[in-house]
Amino acid sequence: MSFKLVNASLLFSFAALSFSASSVATIQYQEQQKLHDIAASVSASRIESDIQSLVDFGTRHTLSETKSDTRGIGAARRWIKAEFEKISAECGGCLEVIEVKDTISGEKRIPDPVEVVNIIAIQRGQSEPNRMVMMSGDIDSRVSDVMDFTSDSPGANDNASGVAGVIESARVLSKHKFNGSIVYAALSGEEQGLFGGKILAAHAQKQGWQVHAVLNNDMIGNITGINRVTDNTTARIFSEGTRVIETKEQAHTRRFTGGEVDSASRNLARYIDTVAERYIESLDTMLVYRLDRFGRGGHHRPFNDMGYAAVRVMETNENYNHQHQDLRTENGIIYGDTIDGVDFDYAAKLTALNAVSLASMAWAPAPPNEVEISGAVQPSTTLKWQKNNDKATTGYRIYWRYTSEPQWQFSRYVGNVSEATLKNVVIDNYYFGVAAVNAQGVESPVVFPGDVGAFEQN
Repeated sequence: MSFKLVNASLLFSFAALSFSASSVATIQYQEQQKLHDIAASVSASRIESDIQSLVDFGTRHTLSETKSDTRGIGAARRWIKAEFEKISAECGGCLEVIEVKDTISGEKRIPDPVEVVNIIAIQRGQSEPNRMVMMSGDIDSRVSDVMDFTSDSPGANDNASGVAGVIESARVLSKHKFNGSIVYAALSGEEQGLFGGKILAAHAQKQGWQVHAVLNNDMIGNITGINRVTDNTTARIFSEGTRVIETKEQAHTRRFTGGEVDSASRNLARYIDTVAERYIESLDTMLVYRLDRFGRGGHHRPFNDMGYAAVRVMETNENYNHQHQDLRTENGIIYGDTIDGVDFDYAAKLTALNAVSLASMAWAPAPPNEVEISGAVQPSTTLKWQKNNDKATTGYRIYWRYTSEPQWQFSRYVGNVSEATLKNVVIDNYYFGVAAVNAQGVESPVVFPGDVGAFEQN
């Protein structure tokens, strides 16, 4: 292993030395104290209080009571909206709190008309208000029978933990101002068919939002799995490979140029992984190259279905006895998703990961558009891109890695240009990408060349 690493280092040195003498000097990443401060501001006790408040509504099933002030999803939605409005009042009205909803009927799990209501808070960016990064969690809960909307269904971990994380992130990030916008989304209808996500994704498309990231948080509070492993130091980030909306022509191009593991969602996941390494203490993120858990789904999928970069952030070890279960004890085994199964410090750690990732992307410039690459049968590789039309972008950084490596290995700051050549770096041997950089050294996610890696779809 050490021999391989030494050789990689030597190869990098050779590649770096092969640049022309007139090339721009490398600017190293600059530590961002404000991101450390954001991570430290997340409160486990506030998250615990919010989870308890959501649990106290008895059930939050999509088909449950909507008129009561104390029970059912209607009461839960109103409480969430009131929390967002309270946060907005404390920051001078910095949040636009809205309901994004639609009536669903004729579905297997929603046979009769039901209004599915999402509670959304938008923190508008100062210079690029239409550029969005989003954190989401699911309001609704369920027991063993997915159509049982009257039994108690605490849903403490699945998914009061995710919603509490969204609310806490809004509290922390609302104290700062950003270039791009941040969307805090409490979604309904997940257990009945991902309807809340479908409604919000359609709304985003209709409004013309430039959605560059969706971080869906679904179960971020459990540390002891059904496998009897207890671990509060790892989290999983699920991301799809090639986009489901990829055309036949795009697939044909990808076959010869690569990119199966470099969709915008994958590079979003890599970005979050890098944030964890730099700013979140005692947390290692596991990049899982799959849309979701095996054969399962979550509320990021409707955004993926429309071509947006979206990932799922969640715990590493699940306890299936505490998911989708009636409250009961059988053969000495306790079933049900109750609050005593939530580790609040761990939920705070994953919330901090989200908050720092959102802040970093909202402060950073937008990911570059129209990234192109050339260099076939040549000794060097050239990348071109469309320069961002904003004041925040002060330069660009080219990244590359061996094709078998999961994370970017090498980089070169090339200045505020729209084209750069890596001399004696052969295109056949690496994958490449480009990130935009601001004056403080905060970077966008890396964009892989071509349609496969674009964060904005034409």
